[in-house]
Amino acid sequence: MEFRLSLVLILVSLPAILAQDVGNTKKVGNVKVVVNGVLATAQVDNNFICATIDWWNHEKCNYNHCPWGSASALNLNLSHPLLAKSIQAFNQLRIRIGGSLEDQLLYDVGNLKYPCHPFRKQSQGLFGFSRGCLPMSRWDELNQFFSKTRPIVTFSLNALSGRHHKSGGVWVGDWDSSNAYDFINYTISKGYQIDSWEFGNELSGRGVGASVGAEQYGKDLIKLKHIINQLYNKSRTKPALVAPGGFYDQAWFAKLLQVSSSGIVDVITQHMYNLGAGGDPKLVSKILNPGYLDHASGTFHDLEQMVKKNGPWASIWVGESGGAYNSGGRNVSDTFVNSFWYLDQLGMSAKYNTRVYCRQSLVGGNYGLLNRTSFVPNPDYYSALLWHRLMGQGVLAVNSNASEDLRTYAHCARGRAGITVVLINLSNDTDFIVNVENILDFNLGAHERNISKESHFKSSLKKTVSWVGRKALDKPVYREEYHLTPKSGNLRSKTMVLNGAPLEITKDGNIPELEPAHVLANSPLTISPLSIKFAVLPYFDAHSACA
Repeated sequence: MEFRLSLVLILVSLPAILAQDVGNTKKVGNVKVVVNGVLATAQVDNNFICATIDWWNHEKCNYNHCPWGSASALNLNLSHPLLAKSIQAFNQLRIRIGGSLEDQLLYDVGNLKYPCHPFRKQSQGLFGFSRGCLPMSRWDELNQFFSKTRPIVTFSLNALSGRHHKSGGVWVGDWDSSNAYDFINYTISKGYQIDSWEFGNELSGRGVGASVGAEQYGKDLIKLKHIINQLYNKSRTKPALVAPGGFYDQAWFAKLLQVSSSGIVDVITQHMYNLGAGGDPKLVSKILNPGYLDHASGTFHDLEQMVKKNGPWASIWVGESGGAYNSGGRNVSDTFVNSFWYLDQLGMSAKYNTRVYCRQSLVGGNYGLLNRTSFVPNPDYYSALLWHRLMGQGVLAVNSNASEDLRTYAHCARGRAGITVVLINLSNDTDFIVNVENILDFNLGAHERNISKESHFKSSLKKTVSWVGRKALDKPVYREEYHLTPKSGNLRSKTMVLNGAPLEITKDGNIPELEPAHVLANSPLTISPLSIKFAVLPYFDAHSACA
């Protein structure tokens, strides 16, 4: 097997990209992409795509701009029809409710020791805000909305309750679970469905604003797990326990798993904002720089290995990621160009067994998937929706002789035979012609491969009964393509174009249909400069990997 894999790598690297000038302005690169259709190298959750609802209010400002408005879980307009339709389009979107202010959030239930007031600016408060409160009437409204839109909900709990500030950003003391206990108990009594309870936000390592030691955190997770088991003892299913929802620190995360031990934490969550500050004038350059995008792979790899060693019972999520922190980049994070970063990181994280990826945010900040006032989708919304509908759970290894400007990811196709390939072209002057091959082809000898090329293709088609159906094999066979470009060629356009048609809300107020182009299977697969393409190849034999 090692010899075969080495042979694949040699064959892939030999035909270096054949580039030629076209009109002295454009180049064409011929690329070979070999996909392993034999074995999936990683698995993601069926609801891999996730979006967050935060607690920030209209007073949250960055760089003299206040982009949150009424996007908080406390005041989001739940009656707007487009908000509901945007969630329903996913047929169960995973949603995480949480964020920086959650560790100052009280729940107005039981014997609450403080008045139930909303968050307000307070110079001496954590993140410059006072303590806030969630009224149970609002929690009821949120759950009525969830009942209609059917998301899979993760709620992140206040993990600073009962602790006191020691020095710097360090908080010490045992967690006071009483308010969380009453809140969870109320939630169960109302029959509200929570898929998972998370504990704290960005308190790991040095923390962001505040930090808690890993040993203390681990002990408190044991306490929370006991509460969940106790309160859900009569339920058919129990919510998962998710933690710590912070930036990866190897020693801190390992200690947390060692202290809490097996059976306590079900999911390890990390946060990632690898593009840096939202106010960086070089933000677009970072997004289009393949070397910069690659930096994140080290974190995904290290976390995967750490969990394998210290907590193999736990799965891995990205619990929050908006690309650029401090509310994202104005007129960048909500435009077409951001999809180069977003889709690349979805593909990259999946390769390292990241089961769920939560995008900051569904609404709010500059990085919202939806416009915060009109709820009209921004370009990344459609990128997320296409990923959700086309990319299956099995992650397939890809080897390519392309330049670093062409990013390629492959998964089992969702709900059907074959595979889906995502092509991300970061080059501003090169069209790539992509030849997708199966590693199965390299298991044949050279002579046998030559004489069986046509029969192998037909054999693959025969195996794809779910797609071909009863059509005769001598009829034309097609693949689906979803080519994404910005309106008018403007990378900072807030309108995404699919196969030449702008994606806009329909006249009757619905999310537009995402119609593919049907392309003859034996025609060249091309990707133009600074564009993105999903290609569904139903004739690709990946039965072994995707069964």
